[in-house]
Amino acid sequence: MTSKALLAATALVAITLSLPATAAELTVGFSQIGSESGWRAAETSVSKSEAAKRKVTLKIADAQQKQENQIKAIRSFIAQGVDAIFLAPVVSSGWDAVLKEAKEAKIPVVLLDRDIDPSGKELYLTAVTSDSVHEGAVAGEWLAKAMAGKACNVVELQGTVGASVATNRKKGFDSVVAKNANLKVVRSQTGDFTRAKGKEVMESFIKAEGGGKTICAVYAHNDDMMVGAIQAMKEAGLKPGKDILTVSIDAVPDIFKAIAAGEANATVELTPNMAGPALDAIMAYKAKGTVPPKWIQTESKLYTAADDPQKIYDSKKGLGY
Repeated sequence: MTSKALLAATALVAITLSLPATAAELTVGFSQIGSESGWRAAETSVSKSEAAKRKVTLKIADAQQKQENQIKAIRSFIAQGVDAIFLAPVVSSGWDAVLKEAKEAKIPVVLLDRDIDPSGKELYLTAVTSDSVHEGAVAGEWLAKAMAGKACNVVELQGTVGASVATNRKKGFDSVVAKNANLKVVRSQTGDFTRAKGKEVMESFIKAEGGGKTICAVYAHNDDMMVGAIQAMKEAGLKPGKDILTVSIDAVPDIFKAIAAGEANATVELTPNMAGPALDAIMAYKAKGTVPPKWIQTESKLYTAADDPQKIYDSKKGLGY
């Protein structure tokens, strides 16, 4: 190789090394809560698909709903030197130490689906979430409209204790109850976002409320708990969707099957595609230094039997739920 050719090759290598990372070179670590619900499984599936579209390497660590596993995963991602970390936090507190480690390593963190305590807001780049207070309010407003002033005793299936989404979905629903004297939450207990626990808690509610005769409606913080609750109602000889109204959140395929069958009444959609906007934000940040807004909000839409639930079920069933 001539000296001129060698100099040209050296210059080309230097230029290449100085360019920002392209999408094809990006590796993102995703600390996922687990697969406690159909929605969570769909989020994981859609995240893989969105990463593949952008030629991003996505490493997913399943925490099995344990914060200590998420903290270990984040530290592992830091050690691996990933370009960014996605975190779906199982609870809202206890993240400061590990997120400071990520910040010191100059690895941006993006929250997906759930937020953390305000004390940690300087430790992540952006959060891609719905407005979960608004979701709860949409659910409450549907019930208030459906009851049209008639007295209604409501039982509530809460999500995981300490999770921001559970706290906020309760807060939003309670804000509507406070404005409608005919609505009253008579029992509220965690179902931990799972079908099995939702069924178990609903069974206890039915037993405590005269075989379910004094229950007007069930509000569940997610559809999976509601699917379990519907099974409990049926086993108790009740007609869910008729004897007891239902409203829940997430809009997973199985709730649309229940709505089509007349066994559920309403659901508020939580899109499983949090990773798409998050990946776009990271790619722009890495390529151009573009800092995204602190909160990227997704849409929350109400669905009922008037929205062709069978058609919606067919469109969602292949998404990994």
